[in-house]
Amino acid sequence: MTFPSNRHKRLFRIISARWQRRAIFLLGGVAVGAAAVVLAQLADAAQLAFSTLVSRFRYASLVLTPAGFALSVFLTNRLFRNAQGSGIPQAIAARHLTDQSARESLVSLRIAVGKIILTLLGLLCGASVGREGPTVQIGASIMFAIGRFSPRRQPGLILAGAAAGVAAAFNTPLAGIVFGIEEMSRAFETRTSSLIIAAVIAAGLTSLALMGNYTYFGTSAMGLRNGIDWLAIPVCGVVGGLAGGLFSRILIMMAQGFSNPVGRAIKRYPVGFAAICGLAAAICGLASDGAVYGTGYQQVKAALESGAQLSSSFSVLKFLATTFSSISGMPGGIFSPSLAVGAGIGSNVASLFQGAPLAAIMLLGMVSYFAGVVQAPITAFVIVTEMTDNHAMVVPLMAAALIAHASSRLVCKEGVYHALAKGFIDRASPAPKMPPA
Repeated sequence: MTFPSNRHKRLFRIISARWQRRAIFLLGGVAVGAAAVVLAQLADAAQLAFSTLVSRFRYASLVLTPAGFALSVFLTNRLFRNAQGSGIPQAIAARHLTDQSARESLVSLRIAVGKIILTLLGLLCGASVGREGPTVQIGASIMFAIGRFSPRRQPGLILAGAAAGVAAAFNTPLAGIVFGIEEMSRAFETRTSSLIIAAVIAAGLTSLALMGNYTYFGTSAMGLRNGIDWLAIPVCGVVGGLAGGLFSRILIMMAQGFSNPVGRAIKRYPVGFAAICGLAAAICGLASDGAVYGTGYQQVKAALESGAQLSSSFSVLKFLATTFSSISGMPGGIFSPSLAVGAGIGSNVASLFQGAPLAAIMLLGMVSYFAGVVQAPITAFVIVTEMTDNHAMVVPLMAAALIAHASSRLVCKEGVYHALAKGFIDRASPAPKMPPA
C-alpha cells in the first residue's frame, strides 16, 4: 500500500484552496443576485403602495413623507448605524480598512437587513431614492459574511459583492465589472479579476433566472441625426456635469457638517432635520403632481419608450427632492434618481433642437448628470448603454460623459462616493493607542 507523498499532499491542499475560493465567489454571486431580485420586487410594491395612496389622498404626503423620513433616520441611528445614504461609500471604505471589526461596522448581515428594510421604508413614504446603491452595500455585506471562510480574500470579496450588486440591480453585467474597476477600486487587480467576473456572472445569471432577460429602461434604437443635433452633446455634457457636481458638493458639505448654529442644530436634532427634509420633498412631489416621488424609473422609461417630453420643471423638482432625501440621513441610493434628473435635463435640452430625436438627447442628459455626480465617466456611459441596449449612441454617450466629468470637477473636485468614504474610514478606524505615561 502506497501513501501520498508530502508533495502530493501539498498539491492537493493548493488545488483545494483554489476551488474553495472560487466556490465562495460563485456562491456569493448567487446570493447577491437573489437579494437584488427580492429588493427590486419589494421596492416596486412599496412604490405602488405609496402611489396608490397619494392618488386617493393627494395631500397625504405632507404627513406621511416627513414621518417616514424621521422614522427612517431614527431607526438608522438606533439600530442600523452606518446604513445611511446609498451605501457605496461604506463599501469603498470597508475595502480600504484592514481592521476586521472596523470593516464589520460598515458591511455586515445586520446592516444588509437594515438596508433592505429602510430603503423600502423610504420608497413607501415617497422619498426620492433608489435601490441600486443600497444593493451595492448589501452585496458587499453578503460577500463579507461569506468571506469569513477566506479572510485573506475579504477586500476582493467586498469588491466582487459591490460589482455583483450593480450587475444584478440593473441587469448590466459589463457595467458591474466596470464599476468595480473604476469606482470601487480605481485600479485593475489581476489576482482577483477572474473571481470578480465569476461573481458578477453568477449574480447576473441568478437575476436572469428569477426575473428573465430585460433592459432596465427598455430598448431605444434612436440615434442623433447628422448636423446640428450633435451640438446637444456639449450642451448636455456641460449642463449635466455642472448640475451633477453641484449635487455632489451639497452632499459632501452636509456630510462634513457646519460649525455655525444651524450646523450644530442639524447634528443635535437629526430626526427633526429629517422630518423637515421630508416635508420639503413632499412639497416637491405635490408641485410635480407626484412625478418626483420614488426612483423616477417609471416616468423616464415611459418617456423614452413613447417619445413624450417630461415636464419642463421635472429636472429641477427631481433634483431638489433627491437632494432633500439624500441629505436627510436616511438610507437610499442616488443611481436611479440621478438618471431621472439627467433625463429631465435632456428633455429640456431637446426643446432647443427642433425635430431632434428626444430619446437620444434624454440619454445624453442621463449620462451627463450621472457622470457629473459620480465622476466615473466610463461607468456612466457603459451603464446607460446597457440599460437601454442602444449601441448607436455609444460614441455620443462617451463624449458627453467625458465633458460632464470635466465640467463637474469645476464645481466639485472629488467624486461623491470617495469623498464620503473618507469620512467612514476616519470614523471606523480604531483609535491609536496612547503611549504609556
